[in-house]
Amino acid sequence: MKKILIIEDEESIAELERDYLEVNGFESDIVTTGEQGLQKAITQEYDLILLDLMLPGIDGFEICKQIRKVKDIPILMVTARKEDIDIIRGFDRGADDYIEKPFNPNELVARVKAHLARYERLVNRNQPKQEIQVKGLCIDQESRRVFLNGEEKILTAKEFDLLTFLALHPNKVFSKEHLFERIWGIDSIGDITTVTVHIRKIREKIEQDPSKPEFIETIWGVGYRFK
Repeated sequence: MKKILIIEDEESIAELERDYLEVNGFESDIVTTGEQGLQKAITQEYDLILLDLMLPGIDGFEICKQIRKVKDIPILMVTARKEDIDIIRGFDRGADDYIEKPFNPNELVARVKAHLARYERLVNRNQPKQEIQVKGLCIDQESRRVFLNGEEKILTAKEFDLLTFLALHPNKVFSKEHLFERIWGIDSIGDITTVTVHIRKIREKIEQDPSKPEFIETIWGVGYRFK
């Protein structure tokens, strides 16, 4: 049984999420403060996290950032804040998706199922043993690890998939829309801005000078290309 961590300070919302998840066959835990949520997320095993952004103590942005340092499980932001800057900030901290309050509980469950299924495919799919090596960059598809000049670089699941997809298609330009559909899925609910955020995070990890990238080139007005 898949286990979900609900980090939500509004008791009625947390219980609604839990009830609908349990009816659909999920086990769930509820915590109501940022500190408790971060501790449970890091020290216990969960398959997905539903994370409210506005929490007492540590807010959802910081919790997401700290979780991403040690785990790459799906994180869905649940928020009443609809400003683009907050959504972009959430993606920048490593969130996979967001859903706005008030929400349809059935839609929430559908999102949870979709992200769990996608994550399971990424982790469990059988890939041939293959390494992509370019100018000191080594992408090991079997172990899902990335090395630059022998030093391992830690990428999230989405960052790894995005980098690998581009590297498998060198010198081909892809639009943000195409990359979003390819990595996040055509039915994903979100903003293609997350592609830009993930590209920037990848560059920070693999480029000697992210402002002058050697690997992922921006084709202005079109998209991105792996050189």
